Amino acid sequence: MTIGKLYIISAPSGAGKTSLVKQLVAELADLAVSISHTTRAMRPGETDGSDYYFVTTRDFQVMEENKAFLEHAQVFDNFYGTAQQTVEENLNRGLDVILEIDWQGAEQIKKLLPDSLSIFILPPSTEVLLQRLRNRGQDDEQTIARRMRDAVTEIRHHDEFDYLVVNDDFSLALTELKSIIIANRLTCQRQLQNLKFLLAALL
Repeated sequence: MTIGKLYIISAPSGAGKTSLVKQLVAELADLAVSISHTTRAMRPGETDGSDYYFVTTRDFQVMEENKAFLEHAQVFDNFYGTAQQTVEENLNRGLDVILEIDWQGAEQIKKLLPDSLSIFILPPSTEVLLQRLRNRGQDDEQTIARRMRDAVTEIRHHDEFDYLVVNDDFSLALTELKSIIIANRLTCQRQLQNLKFLLAALL
């Protein structure tokens, strides 16, 4: 069986990463999103086990002590982590897996799994990013200001990623993300396994 590919997708808050990934998974087969563990509070409309695994700080610390995470980081006042077992199970089933993590997590994953591919999603402008954060209606102005400051830190790490996608036009950004994944599914290395019976018959 073909082993899946791991994709790291990062972006500043408000760049549209979550919406793009959700649509990407809906349109491409054999693609899964790794569900992270977090200590932050559940937002309206979110579901435990679907959006995140919502855990207490103590439970998170126990998992960290047991080395259960591929990566983990503190973002704002909360902790986020990617469970190693879940990722490995999906990859071994032949699924491509997406990790939605920040640049700190991406850095950790690339060291552990250098064959993974990383994608950074940029907003088209600072003004658009600010407007998107306000339109979400989830944060007060003080929190939005902090998110904007942190966005600059995130964007400074753009050149550490394999691909850059600008989310100005949603449909175009989605097409570009799909193109990255489809192109990597067609590499000779992966196709040799997928097409072994065809190649045997042809040769």
